[in-house]
Amino acid sequence: MPVKKHKPVSPGSRYLLSNTHTEITTDKPEKSLLAPMRSKGGRNNQGRMTVRYRGGGHKRRYRVVDFKRDKDGVAATVKTIEYDPNRSAYIALVEYADGEKRYIIAPNGLKVGAEIMSGASATPVTGNAMFLKDIPLGSTIHAIEMQPGHGAAIGRAAGTYCTLMGREGKYAVVKMPSGEVRRILSACKATIGTTSNPDHSLVIMGKAGRKRWKGRRPRTRGVAMNPIDHPMGGGEGRASGGHPRSRNGQKAKGELTRKPKKHSNKLIITKRKRKKR
Repeated sequence: MPVKKHKPVSPGSRYLLSNTHTEITTDKPEKSLLAPMRSKGGRNNQGRMTVRYRGGGHKRRYRVVDFKRDKDGVAATVKTIEYDPNRSAYIALVEYADGEKRYIIAPNGLKVGAEIMSGASATPVTGNAMFLKDIPLGSTIHAIEMQPGHGAAIGRAAGTYCTLMGREGKYAVVKMPSGEVRRILSACKATIGTTSNPDHSLVIMGKAGRKRWKGRRPRTRGVAMNPIDHPMGGGEGRASGGHPRSRNGQKAKGELTRKPKKHSNKLIITKRKRKKR
């Protein structure tokens, strides 16, 4: 699925790289799996802005996605591959043998008409959801649960995948997209394959208006603010703001921020790779 470079017929299309969406088979979602979604604009329940640079954007409806894949032993047929405005990966509409329809995260290469299954009776084929204890070592997986029955939490973004490295007792050793190697309970489920839309990272918006359509407002640099507004603000002329840090003072150049006594530290075998300074 390639990206398309447009002719520079306008300033907004000069550097535009858009997705061709050749894998998508329909533009009409399943009505029974839609839910209303209210735009918050970065405000909390008191109306105060807690996340900056958000607001506006096109109106969306939420697609109810089945992250648990708990309908075990029942075959399902892929009906459509659809675009989801709430996530970077595509979603697939599947219909089970008993007539129930659900959305799942679409694996890369999944075609309309393919049959998928979940549970202990499933085979390691793209799109099937299996327990980590049953998946062959070295397999590429995505949509992985952190706790049994809680639903997929890891490897849900476009083009991401994890690798099953080995097993240690009741744990499976999984290599994350960040390079981190950690243990996950073997009773957790994962889906075989890689998530769809791998070229999502190559897209270039081309203009500020396209970001506004997605609900993102302009971001102001800290060095352009006054000292009262940001730790890096102030100074005469184009003065740098000192040590790079966030608005609340947290350092932004590789400073370790993970809690040293975090409960999940014992499950991590190899930490993620850090950028060289």
